[in-house]
Amino acid sequence: MAASLKEIEMKESKIPVVFEEGKYIPIVSIQLVFKNAGHLSNTKDGLADMAARILNEGTAKEGSVGFATKLDAHAVDIGAHAGRETFVIEVSSLKSEFAYAVDRLEELLKDPNYTQEALDQIKHQKIGWLTQKKSDFDYIAGTTLRATLFKGSALARPYDGTVESIKSMTLDEIRTFITTHLGYNNAIGVVGGDITFDEAKGYLTRLLALFPKVEEREVQNVKASDKKEVVLTHEDTHQAYIYFGAPFHYSYDAKDQHKAKIAEYLLGGAGFGSRLMEEIRVKRGLTYGVYSSLRRTKSVSYLSGYMQTKLSTQDEAKALIQEVVDTFVKEGITQEELDDTKKFLLGSEPLRTETLSQRLHRAYNDFYLGRPLDFQKNELKNIESVTLDEVNDFIRSHPELSEITFSIVTKKETNPPK
Repeated sequence: MAASLKEIEMKESKIPVVFEEGKYIPIVSIQLVFKNAGHLSNTKDGLADMAARILNEGTAKEGSVGFATKLDAHAVDIGAHAGRETFVIEVSSLKSEFAYAVDRLEELLKDPNYTQEALDQIKHQKIGWLTQKKSDFDYIAGTTLRATLFKGSALARPYDGTVESIKSMTLDEIRTFITTHLGYNNAIGVVGGDITFDEAKGYLTRLLALFPKVEEREVQNVKASDKKEVVLTHEDTHQAYIYFGAPFHYSYDAKDQHKAKIAEYLLGGAGFGSRLMEEIRVKRGLTYGVYSSLRRTKSVSYLSGYMQTKLSTQDEAKALIQEVVDTFVKEGITQEELDDTKKFLLGSEPLRTETLSQRLHRAYNDFYLGRPLDFQKNELKNIESVTLDEVNDFIRSHPELSEITFSIVTKKETNPPK
């Protein structure tokens, strides 16, 4: 059974529900997805993540350990996490335990662990994580690229938080974020498993009734910089970490997504079949792997990529990335590349819809991006029929991909040239 779009009414709002019933495995899951309540909604660096963490600390009455013990005894999973644009609360269990699981989530939502002890615990965990990241050179290169590429926007800020922002965070700030960002009127239900829609509707109505009405916010559109900057961060490293990005003037709801998918695959997403891997690893042996993607979300569209290489080949690798992208944009792809890409994308499609969770995630993503739930089926037809000229016209129409900004973590020269 394919996923379908339903809705339930609550007060003056109609809440969309992405639903798929699957009786072959006796498992049920419900996700409450809150729009425009993720990292980009932070009013303080790290706030959305800390709100999710406090919801993972059980109830004020029973505490983290006591609440977790109750869940473990019935093999129930309840968790919250923040993405860039959305905030998710999920509950899942065996069908036989699902009524109990929803009772426990209701208990949690009525009595979150807004205690100083819980706050101190999640602060300790988060500060420890941030401290570890100070020596994670991939993290440093990636966050520096984001800060440079999206300067002046919410996306440029350290949305994971800083040691200082986490230390100063209060229970009131977390509570206010939750009560002003998680509402029944900005929720999407995602339900799947051995459950009927009528059963799901009852559970969703119970859970969403626990949330207030909140101000509905729009996703702010962010544009990537075209300044072609190079930012060097000096660390005690034995290799160079190269992260790169560029603007991609393209909308998440454009009709020709299949062309972007083909271009993304061939430039840097196809492993050994991609241009970047072929030129930088296979022909020159400068890295174990180099990858890129064309990210297309509601908030931003851009080219993003990364690789590691020896310090001595850092400049050569950087120049090659620029050269490969420049050539790709100017000359496009070959018929052989297009044929091979079609075979892979069409042939591997069943692997992307094997599980219920895969199908639900895809259906939710299509709905969230304003597409019909059979969007992927139409996209496969478009991939099958697209011509070389059409793909190359698309690629050549995006010269902004060559406006690459680099963030490189490298070792400072001990004896710089005079």
